[in-house]
Amino acid sequence: MKELIEWKNGSDRKPLIVKGPHGVGKTWLLKEFGRNHYEDYAYFNFVEEEGLKSMFKISKDPFRILTTLSLVCGEKINPGTTLLIFDEIQECPEALNVLKYFREKANEYHVIVAGSFLGTVLSEPKSYPVGMVDLLTIHPLFFDEFLEAVDPKLFSYYERIEKGQSIEDIFHHYLLEAYRYYLIIWGMPEAVASWVKDKDPKKVEKIQKALIEVYENDLSKHGGKINRGRLLLVFRSIVSQLSKPNEKFVYGALKGGARAREFEEAIEWLVSSGLVVRVHNVSKIGYPLSAYDRLSQFKLYFFDTGLLKHMAGVANDAILLPMDDQFKGPLTENFVLQQLLGQFEVEPRYYADNNGEIDFLLQSGTEIIPLEVKGGEGKPAPSFKRYITEHKPKHALRLSLRGYRKDGDFTKIPLYLAGKIRTLL
Repeated sequence: MKELIEWKNGSDRKPLIVKGPHGVGKTWLLKEFGRNHYEDYAYFNFVEEEGLKSMFKISKDPFRILTTLSLVCGEKINPGTTLLIFDEIQECPEALNVLKYFREKANEYHVIVAGSFLGTVLSEPKSYPVGMVDLLTIHPLFFDEFLEAVDPKLFSYYERIEKGQSIEDIFHHYLLEAYRYYLIIWGMPEAVASWVKDKDPKKVEKIQKALIEVYENDLSKHGGKINRGRLLLVFRSIVSQLSKPNEKFVYGALKGGARAREFEEAIEWLVSSGLVVRVHNVSKIGYPLSAYDRLSQFKLYFFDTGLLKHMAGVANDAILLPMDDQFKGPLTENFVLQQLLGQFEVEPRYYADNNGEIDFLLQSGTEIIPLEVKGGEGKPAPSFKRYITEHKPKHALRLSLRGYRKDGDFTKIPLYLAGKIRTLL
């Protein structure tokens, strides 16, 4: 909401494209924004009103389109005071192209378009006017947003945690409990709202199951030229791929004799869609990280940790109780990656060789920061300690269930603070 307000008041405001997976809350957010920060808003949905597509195929004149839209909604669309919202824009690529003309000829009108799978549309050549629009990605609720929804008092404490601060045992206990709840409930708004209202895990699970069915149906609906079977094979294989000892994505695990060229397009589509996050391995730990990407070696994670938990069939008691579950590692890594998204300008990488692995590498300015992730309270991995000894990084971070404190050459950070790493540096 803060970013939307900044967009509205910006001196160089352009038409805004809002993207994010199905069910992440885009429609609610934009209507709420229009309701509270404009005199009025005009909402159009290309799924509910298929006839809208025809006007964008016939004309690219924004004023002609505005006149027709005013007649459709029965209200005048005024520049600056009416927010114009086009939803499910992926169903009408022609409307995306018209944004160029809104920018050039009618920029006094405030226009926002939103949709699922927009990443796949925007990645196609000539699909939208580059440089003529602003972009905003909506993610599931991060842990701090989840905490604010379910326990505002605890969130107030969490928000005030600063670098080097000692966290009292009682608050550490409560925050770890909230972290475990987050793994179970997800960051999807409907699931969180259901939990806040009813505290009924069966209702939450029903919402989660329905969302997964929607995602799988969407793969076949929006996949276009990409083979539906291959999309589903990759999507459904992520759990088993992350269960392997080194977690590296292996094409041969999809089906016997599978080769990269058969599934590369499916993986690119899933990454562009926002449903899947890819983390590349680097051949060397150096600046800039992207210069050392091993493009053929990567891991795939889900955009929301709850999705991974549900698809893996991890029981709630395996998260809430001190049980030895080998899938806690991938689940915890997925959580940390989800919290890291957007904190740093460069996407995280990982490093692996014959001597071991560094779970994540962060690039902050010109500094490269090694980050180890543990689902429990175990000791640091030999590869992590070896890296610190050899490279002596300015910062080295270890996330686990332990408390927050500096411990020799590295800093222990509780998992629930993963979303505050940038400020804690």
